[in-house]
Formats: sequence, structure tokens, C-alpha cells
Amino acid sequence: MDATVITQCLELVGERCPDPAPLVFQRLFADNPAVEALFVRDTAGLVRGEMMAVTMEALLDCASGDDYAVNLVAIERTNHEGMGVSPAVFDTFFRVVMAVFKDILGPDWTQDMDGAWRRVLAKFPHALA
Repeated sequence: MDATVITQCLELVGERCPDPAPLVFQRLFADNPAVEALFVRDTAGLVRGEMMAVTMEALLDCASGDDYAVNLVAIERTNHEGMGVSPAVFDTFFRVVMAVFKDILGPDWTQDMDGAWRRVLAKFPHALA
């Protein structure tokens, strides 16, 4: 069921905001100003786009009951620490995505969506901390 709810949420977000990445990163940088400097060479937004794609794949993977993404996210958490991103900041990314999507959907964000997102994010250690 979570996979269906998450998929519907992503479809609605896509209809209203074909590229939510700028909004996600705007919020990420507002919450963590030092992180923006790490993207100085990403002038075309390719790294940010890739991060969003991997994040969406991870969400859908976990929502469908496959836990491959849990290991991938754990590895990326360590990789990002090597790039200067603290684990605490890394852990905020999924919450930022959820918050931005909730803002995009406004009153159409449902309790089912909120529950599905929280259950999926709970599979990633530290994501809801």
C-alpha cells in the first residue's frame, strides 16, 4: 500500500511542479547554509538532479518492500561525510524532500501520504531523527 500512496504522491507533485529539485535544494540550503558551497561546481544542476533521482528511487524501493536502498543510503551517508557533509545534515535530506512535497501539495497532502512517507523514511536509520 505504501508504494501506491508514495507513487500517487510523486505523480501529483510532478503534475504541479515538474522539477521540484530547485525547491528542495533551496530549502536544504536555507536550513544548512554551509552545504550550498559544496555545490558551487554544479552550475547546471546535474548533481542535484541525480540526487533527487536517487532519492526518488530509494523511496520507491523501500515503499515496495525492497530494502536495497537502505544499504545504498547507508553507503552514501558515509561517502557524503568524506565530501564534507556531516551525517546530521545528510540525514535531513529525506525530511526536506518530504516537507517540500507537502508544501507543493498543500491541502491535497493526505494523512495516508504522511503515514506512508513516515513509514518509508523510518527504514533509513536517522532519517526521522
